[in-house]
Amino acid sequence: MRVSQKLEYACRAMAQLAKQADGKTITRLDEIAQREAVSSNFLVQILNDLRRSGLVTSKRGKFGGYLLSGKPGDISLYDIVQSVEPTLLEDTTNTEGASGNAVNKAWSTASANFAASLKTIKLATLTETDSGPMFYI
Repeated sequence: MRVSQKLEYACRAMAQLAKQADGKTITRLDEIAQREAVSSNFLVQILNDLRRSGLVTSKRGKFGGYLLSGKPGDISLYDIVQSVEPTLLEDTTNTEGASGNAVNKAWSTASANFAASLKTIKLATLTETDSGPMFYI
C-alpha cells in the first residue's frame, strides 16, 4: 500500500503528540519536526488540518505549540486519514458497463473493510517503544 508523505507525517506528528499526552504538555512545532526529520513548513500545514478536524489544539506565542485534543486510545488511524487524506476513503468507482456493478461492489466492500480496519488501530499503539504489533489489512 502506498501512503502519501502527508499522511505519513501526520501519523508521525500525532505519535509525537501522543507521547506527551497528559492534557497539559504543549509540544513545539520545531521539536516535532526535529524528532521526526520533517520540514517544519510542511508540518505546520498538516497540523493545521489536524487542528481544523479537532484532533489537536494549538497555542500561539513564545510558549506555543500543539497538543492532542483527546486521549491516544480514543483517536484512530481512521480519524487521522479522515483529517488529512479524506479522498483515500472515498468510493470512486462507477457502475458503467456490463461488469460495472460487480466491480463497484467489490471495491466498495474492500473500502469498507479498510475503513473498519483503520478504526481499530489506535494512536496509542504508535507510541509503543518496541517493534510493536504487526497490522495486516
